[in-house]
Amino acid sequence: MENVSPPTPPPPPPSEGASGDALSLTTAYEPLVLMELIQRLKVRDVMTHSVVSVERCIPLWEAQRLMKEKHISGIPVVEEGRLFGLVSMEDIICAIEGGYIAQPCGHYMTTKLVVLEDDMPLSFAIHYFDRFHFGRFPVLNRDRLLVGIVCQRDINRALLDELSKEFSRMEKSVARSTPPDIGPTTYMLREFPVAKYDFENAGKAANAIKTAMLERKFPPKMVRRVAVAAYELEINLVVHSDGGMLTWQIGNGRSEVVAQDKGPGIEDVAWACRDGTSTANEWIRSLGFGAGLGLVNVKRVSDSFEITSKVGVGTTVRSIVNIGAPLEEQE
Repeated sequence: MENVSPPTPPPPPPSEGASGDALSLTTAYEPLVLMELIQRLKVRDVMTHSVVSVERCIPLWEAQRLMKEKHISGIPVVEEGRLFGLVSMEDIICAIEGGYIAQPCGHYMTTKLVVLEDDMPLSFAIHYFDRFHFGRFPVLNRDRLLVGIVCQRDINRALLDELSKEFSRMEKSVARSTPPDIGPTTYMLREFPVAKYDFENAGKAANAIKTAMLERKFPPKMVRRVAVAAYELEINLVVHSDGGMLTWQIGNGRSEVVAQDKGPGIEDVAWACRDGTSTANEWIRSLGFGAGLGLVNVKRVSDSFEITSKVGVGTTVRSIVNIGAPLEEQE
């Protein structure tokens, strides 16, 4: 049974817009909000948990009956939580035409499956549908047991619901007009060691930065820009480097996220910063990373972007977002 994760899809470019009333606020935040939701949500957050299934000994006509009754076009074949295969509408049609509709599902089910894992980022699921063009994907947990199934409708419904909740929170925030707990003397510093290929913890540093900024009541759009930059740089450290440090600092009217790694370095920095180019190897790409959009996304959300690299030594990337007038301008 194949388990392959395709590349993370390109998020929409950040949009600068006026804020004030609810409509303009929504227009200004929507691309960043959607990007953040795709990064934050997991497959388990959108999948259908109650899965209709059959055992291998069940005749195909029974699978057909269940599919018709439940209005679904595919049904997994499961025993004691273990996924053995999938019976699709195409399998049923072939069985009817071939005259073997009374045969057990286990004899004619599809066994070459592409599956999702419940703790994968939602971005993986989105690109599964773009890459494989299937109607649904089984979802397994870490014990390789079937825990759900996801279709495009599940993703659309979850994103619309989350967007609605987020915009409602934004509108209430504008209505309250709570003054942010920031000023020219605000100073914060966090450091996060990042290990090579540590996909399980990838994204935790960016989430910690976002939480810290929200607790200090930074403007939501500013938080999203910093969080997106931190997330992309963190993923770059996991995917492309031999490990390194992600540092976040706020001071003198700006937020600065710096990713510094221990190698291997980039031979052509200008090429690496182009949209769609990547130095990731085939194994990394097969895991769903290395789509060549990380540095591009960081540049899009930054007021200032810098990158230096030396082959065999390492790479340093700096993203700066202005959060207010510098201290000297306040005096």
